[in-house]
Amino acid sequence: MDNSGGSYTDNLIGTLLAIFGNVIISIALSIQKYSHVKLAGTKDRVFYQTKTWWSGFVFICLGEGANFVSYAFAPLAIVAPLNTVSILTSSILGFIFLREKYKAKEFVKQHGLTFLGYGFTIGGTYLFVSFGPNSHEKLEATNIVKHIVGWPVLLYLLLGIITFALFLYFYKQHNANYLVVILLLVALLGSVTVITVKAVSGMLVLTLEGSMQLDYPIFSVMFVCMVASVVFQARFLSQASKLHDSSQVACLNYILSTIFAVGAGAVFYLEFKKDDVLHICVFLLGCALCFLGVFLITKTRRRNKLFEPYVTMDMTNGVPTIHDKGLVVQPDFNGSFSYGALVNNDGVAPAALPANLGQPAVTERTSDPSHGQTELKKD
Repeated sequence: MDNSGGSYTDNLIGTLLAIFGNVIISIALSIQKYSHVKLAGTKDRVFYQTKTWWSGFVFICLGEGANFVSYAFAPLAIVAPLNTVSILTSSILGFIFLREKYKAKEFVKQHGLTFLGYGFTIGGTYLFVSFGPNSHEKLEATNIVKHIVGWPVLLYLLLGIITFALFLYFYKQHNANYLVVILLLVALLGSVTVITVKAVSGMLVLTLEGSMQLDYPIFSVMFVCMVASVVFQARFLSQASKLHDSSQVACLNYILSTIFAVGAGAVFYLEFKKDDVLHICVFLLGCALCFLGVFLITKTRRRNKLFEPYVTMDMTNGVPTIHDKGLVVQPDFNGSFSYGALVNNDGVAPAALPANLGQPAVTERTSDPSHGQTELKKD
């Protein structure tokens, strides 16, 4: 009975830490994005010279630290799906600071699916947290070694390595830059990441409690694997963000990473060993609701364009100029006005209108008292 109570307390601590960490990370990323937007179009300062950006960086470190510690207390099956809190918080913050005014019908049409996604996400989070695995073991070095040498883990690692090698071959040799392929590589690496993070975090917590675990070789092995998997995972994820829409990347990455992380926890740490079928089914239902909620949230998110070509008209010479390269924020030229936005004009040089098709000179009416009449004056 005491063991069950202690397990429940550990799960609660880990869950709260994970929720806190994801919320803080979302706020930090919004702060850093605000810093970048504020500096857009300026050449005097760079982002790492602003206090706003560094405050966001500090919050990111705080949030990631909370997430790291949460793995030592709660099962992977609970901590991994809680990344939906970050997506939910980011969407709500974006919705609050967007400050667009709609009529009732327009608001429902524009944001109805988003709020439906909020409901699915919150409900799914409640289900998988409430009915998730409640098992917890002390992650001592000897216990981790026992898990590694077990045949289920060895078989899981073998299949994971073979699958990763196949996808990596098609990605490199056949230029298979499909979003699913890249994010499957990210998810496979992510399963290794969560296994090693939980092991390293658990051994560090035990060390702080007085049971030294850092002098075991398995700690060094897990730490090296953790760092390597995080680096390569970030590299593939960055490549996916460059090639595909960020909303699609966020949605599919959350789904695949959660599936592989939950599977890794079930195989490596035997997290569902003591759970009955009903609890497992409700847990899976909660995860499915979160997947649907994240899909609806990211589906209605607008795609941000780093740069959109535009046209300016010189007021003096009446010459239109096409700008296909430049700053993120369209500048306000003195003595000119801008109109229209081009869909895709990469490589198009500025061009003047032909003489026979040129627009007439811009004129304005002035009054000349010496002649006692109104005449046109060229600008």
